Amino acid sequence: MSHPVRGTPPCAHAAALSDPPTPHVRGCEECLKMGSRWVHLRVCLDCGHVGCCDSSPNKHATKHFHATQHPLMGSMEPGEQWGWCFADEAEFELTYEPLSRAPRTAGPV
Repeated sequence: MSHPVRGTPPCAHAAALSDPPTPHVRGCEECLKMGSRWVHLRVCLDCGHVGCCDSSPNKHATKHFHATQHPLMGSMEPGEQWGWCFADEAEFELTYEPLSRAPRTAGPV
């Protein structure tokens, strides 16, 4: 894979991204376990953890950042190719759609 960030990376974290991991599931990992719902999904570009967005009641993607300090996440929404650096509060465009790398049967989208 060529560099996964389109154009000039906005921060050192995005510049260091080389081979993003495969998302673990097609659903918020914590919400699936607790039977909760989510609005949108985000994937950690460091470890592949999938969490729900800040518009969701549980905000698991942000909680994952605070617990792990993994700064980069990408949208897991169909057709979206953007990422966010929590540490630098910087948005960037990905060269691929993270959802396309997710397992097909691991959970609802």
